[in-house]
Amino acid sequence: MNDHGLKAFDDKIHLTGRLTMSIGALMLLAIPVIISLRWNIFPPFGKIASGVLSLSLIMVPMAFAEIFTYAPILGSGATYLGFLTGNLSNLKVPAAVMALEISDTDPASEDAEIISIISVATSAIVSAVIIFLGVLLIVPLSPVLSRPELKPAFDNVLPALFGALGAYWIMRNWKLAITPLVITILVFLAADVPTSAMIPLSALLSVIAARILYKKGLL
Repeated sequence: MNDHGLKAFDDKIHLTGRLTMSIGALMLLAIPVIISLRWNIFPPFGKIASGVLSLSLIMVPMAFAEIFTYAPILGSGATYLGFLTGNLSNLKVPAAVMALEISDTDPASEDAEIISIISVATSAIVSAVIIFLGVLLIVPLSPVLSRPELKPAFDNVLPALFGALGAYWIMRNWKLAITPLVITILVFLAADVPTSAMIPLSALLSVIAARILYKKGLL
């Protein structure tokens, strides 16, 4: 792709991304507004402002941290798509990372942008289909899924997922992984720190450790 075509592609990605993100935000806000108008239920503005402010103190820093952490991995198009459909850390980012790894594509290349978009879009479609099937089958499968024998398995789904992904990347380049891994474990053991707060810390530690190791010729 030449420079002109690449710029046109990027411009269209940003235009489409901003448009769809704006539409998505308006649709989310429209739901409570429509409910309030339909049933004449209007919560006090003070309570709404208090709730929004308390959540914003947590979610706004986390949102900025995720943008700066995930955007270099996903690229522009997949970042818009991932934030619109949600579930980045659990699904979208692992899908994009594995797609780039399987295709042996440089994350900074133009091909990586396309592969990331396809992988994130595919994961969004697959998750939507699974959720749809789950809604249809939740009633007939409830007696089976609610059995106490299966509870330990469901409790360990996310640890198993991230353990498998983490082990792969740690084994691939343990020198880069050891510093953020050790420090985050120590922080978790020493204090009750929210997981969301560890995302920017881990990213910053990874960059600093990589820079130091590179300057020392260890990478």
